[in-house]
Amino acid sequence: MSGVFDSLTPERILEAVEDETGQSFTGLTTPLPSYINRVYELENYAGERLIAKFYRPGRWSRAALEDEHRFLLDCAATEIPVVAPVILENGSSIGKWEEIHFTLFPKRSGREMMLQSDEGWRRLGSLIGRMHAVGLERDAEHRLVMHPETTTIPERDQLLDGGWMSDHISASFRCVVDRIIEIALPLFDEVFLHRIHGDCHRANILERPDEGLMMIDFDDMVMGPAVQDLWLLLPGYAHECRREIDLILEGYESFVDFDDRQLRMMEVLRAMRMVYFLSWCSTQAGDYRFQTLFPDWGSDHFWQREIADLQKQLHIIEQDSYWKAGGGNEY
Repeated sequence: MSGVFDSLTPERILEAVEDETGQSFTGLTTPLPSYINRVYELENYAGERLIAKFYRPGRWSRAALEDEHRFLLDCAATEIPVVAPVILENGSSIGKWEEIHFTLFPKRSGREMMLQSDEGWRRLGSLIGRMHAVGLERDAEHRLVMHPETTTIPERDQLLDGGWMSDHISASFRCVVDRIIEIALPLFDEVFLHRIHGDCHRANILERPDEGLMMIDFDDMVMGPAVQDLWLLLPGYAHECRREIDLILEGYESFVDFDDRQLRMMEVLRAMRMVYFLSWCSTQAGDYRFQTLFPDWGSDHFWQREIADLQKQLHIIEQDSYWKAGGGNEY
């Protein structure tokens, strides 16, 4: 973490926000859980509670943040329930203190959605379908493109070139990841990539009393396949959740068509996410807080466990009758 990020005191946070909003704030600066960014709850003298997110330097360019915010504002303009950023006095949703970019969001609360009925799954699919209908309207040219060539291969190389593994461990890691990539590449042929949430698990969908569902946390928004925002919602592996998939798609296709070929990508995308997480961890390995939370990260025992998990996931992919059939009605 850079020195300037460490110097974000409550006084400087309030000074930065007041400068960019032209408003006066009370002394409330309550830190909220966030590993990557610095996030605080603030209160202005009108009694409004706001969430200030100060982005870790080097993670996202300003243009990439603008792509995320444009997606949120596009969704809000069509009454999709998201938490859109506040437009500041500079006419933008992005403020700046030193070299740190920050954004304000209205505070919104709710509870994690409880899926206890078929209708609940359909509602979930409808929400994702509405969001994807907006996502199709324009590109996000400064965001990551979710594809094995632009994500998994560079992530594999970063892990192998970083000196994180002994030779025999790296050989095993390369073998299993290369096989996953080999399977993944043709599945992306002719699949349309568009703006998606990217990290659409159930903790990022809130149920608000008397209002319904709300989507939060678009930090990992990417250009990717639609199915990425579906498989993360499932309670298990794709072959165990065929009923839930059908119900989600019933709601989804009320708003936008779904390419059924993407169903065979679900477990491959899970494997790609596993590699992504390992790569992300490697960029944090020098951070003291990370070392405290993950003390065995990078040890031979750690890598043996992770490789075993990847091998198990590869086995699931290779046993998937839908993938082997290249599509069909198995789902």
